Amino acid sequence: MSSTESKMAEVSRRMISAKAEQFTESVIREMTRLAIKHEAVNLSQGFPDFPAPAEIKEAARQAISDDINQYAITWGAKPLRDAIVAKFERTQSVRYDPEREITICCGSTEAMMSAMMAIINPGDEIVVFEPFYENYGPDAILSGASPRFVRMQPPTEENPDWSFDRDELAAAFGKHTKAIILNTPNNPTGKVFTRAELGFIRDLCVRWNAYCVTDEIYEHILYDGTEHVSMAQLEGMRDRTIVINGMSKTYSVTGWRVGWALAPPDTTQAIRKVHDFLTVGAAAPLQQAGASALQSPEAYYRSLAESYTLKRERLLGILGKAGFIVYKPRGAYYIMTDIARFRFPAEDPRFASPTRDVAFAKYLVQEIGVACVPGSSFYREPAHGASQVRFTFCKKEATLAAAEARFSKLLAKS
Repeated sequence: MSSTESKMAEVSRRMISAKAEQFTESVIREMTRLAIKHEAVNLSQGFPDFPAPAEIKEAARQAISDDINQYAITWGAKPLRDAIVAKFERTQSVRYDPEREITICCGSTEAMMSAMMAIINPGDEIVVFEPFYENYGPDAILSGASPRFVRMQPPTEENPDWSFDRDELAAAFGKHTKAIILNTPNNPTGKVFTRAELGFIRDLCVRWNAYCVTDEIYEHILYDGTEHVSMAQLEGMRDRTIVINGMSKTYSVTGWRVGWALAPPDTTQAIRKVHDFLTVGAAAPLQQAGASALQSPEAYYRSLAESYTLKRERLLGILGKAGFIVYKPRGAYYIMTDIARFRFPAEDPRFASPTRDVAFAKYLVQEIGVACVPGSSFYREPAHGASQVRFTFCKKEATLAAAEARFSKLLAKS
């Protein structure tokens, strides 16, 4: 680089927000780009590669034909708001006011960002379990919060679930705590928080007058008899909880970007103001289709969980056969694994990386032809995830079979 180019680069760096310098672009989305580049089987990003339900697609087509193509009310079309609160009352026995306690956003990602910006003040802290969905760190930084991380431990023979130390969690709360982010069922671990665990978290929120911001996007993707319990159900939490959800995972329409936030009236008013100036509103015809989707019969949700149970067992078998140490998920559609058993040419300059998991992920996508997500992207300290990678099984059988065939090359080199 010439001296002139160096000076221009330095000037450019000084003009970039300090916030934007504190995080990288999404590793998950980067792995999808690498999968496309190397023609690899994409088991990295959590989007289904099978069709969305025909009825939902037809509802969207009909909405466009019916000229529902202009702005909806900023905080969401009334049919969708009504459908969401009706479904939440049916599944969680908690009633919200569709006029004062819900905001429709451009996906649950924007709902989370709007909620964070609506409640955070300078100096506020938020508590985050790790491994965490990678957006939560940047959400905290962009909203101005200081994150306090509490690490969950992987399953063991004695304890077959991801677990956290209650004393460590309690120590993370304090006078500056504004909220805890709770993702259940959890991405990336598949953990479903129990009612007892939620009760412990509730007590901390009440003690420290903190919000619980719950990401419940995988609410219907559950296994082995587990139950999804929203924090809003628990005594004392109805007015301390912000429920984040969306259509993406339950209805296999991740590209529609229709999500929402349920919250008490004053909090909703703040969320709506932030949402309005971030995105104005979600796509009107897709909101109309969403109102139809949320009226799906209970049989739809049972079938969804059953189909994902089969896919989970399929990928657990594939990964176990290939040599991975697998952690069986209780919910969502991801499998966290440990790569300790593998030897691979980490010294190869093509795979040069700061941590072993990133080098392994590069090797896997380039040489084996399967894309995963490095575990370090889910931790504050990359070293904590250096022996882990995540796979997704929201894929059709042909995709899983293709991954199985390619993993045969990994066995030969492991």
